[in-house]
Amino acid sequence: MGTRGFERSIPELVMELVGQFPTLLRYEAQLARAEVSEKVGNVGSSLALIAGGAVLLIPALVILLEAGVAALERAGFGPAVSALIAGGATLLIGLILLMIGVRRLKTNNLVPQKTIHQFQEDASLAKRQVRFDDDYDRAA
Repeated sequence: MGTRGFERSIPELVMELVGQFPTLLRYEAQLARAEVSEKVGNVGSSLALIAGGAVLLIPALVILLEAGVAALERAGFGPAVSALIAGGATLLIGLILLMIGVRRLKTNNLVPQKTIHQFQEDASLAKRQVRFDDDYDRAA
């Protein structure tokens, strides 16, 4: 076990830090690409599932609404009132579901939070290192 790392001067350490910075940026960019790709993949598969569910639910909903209108007519409501009640309830539920879905697809959910946090950590570390080197040079 050598002590070569402890024999280097401050300028050598700073030069090594500057030399390794492009590698760090390259790794950070790879992390960002991977994270964005993962999030886009999740959104794509979610949208495919939503589309598949909608294709199956639309005919089922029509049949259930027809049954609901028929039940309301048997309960004593007229055909027009029965259709209005069933249609209005369906409209309200549909709007609520639509608003929830749109809220979940906001761009904030697509931002690579892990990568941003890592960039902030790296910048903070670099600032502390520069400050330490500057303080060391002043003391010397």
